[in-house]
Amino acid sequence: MGAMIVTPLMNRIGTRDLRARGFAVGIAAHGIGTARAFQVDAVAGVFASIAMSLNALVTSLLVPLAVTLLVR
Repeated sequence: MGAMIVTPLMNRIGTRDLRARGFAVGIAAHGIGTARAFQVDAVAGVFASIAMSLNALVTSLLVPLAVTLLVR
């Protein structure tokens, strides 16, 4: 769903920076969104890849910490 609506949504809210568009789609739409970002522009694709990787890293570090704190 995110890969389908990202371009019209970003156009509607006025985001023209390909770096911001790519980063947003990488976080929200993950793999399919990143593939779509590469179809639109290489810069958007790179930032989508970075965002997806950072999201995975932060999630893998914070979820165990949150579970440990909540189980107590």
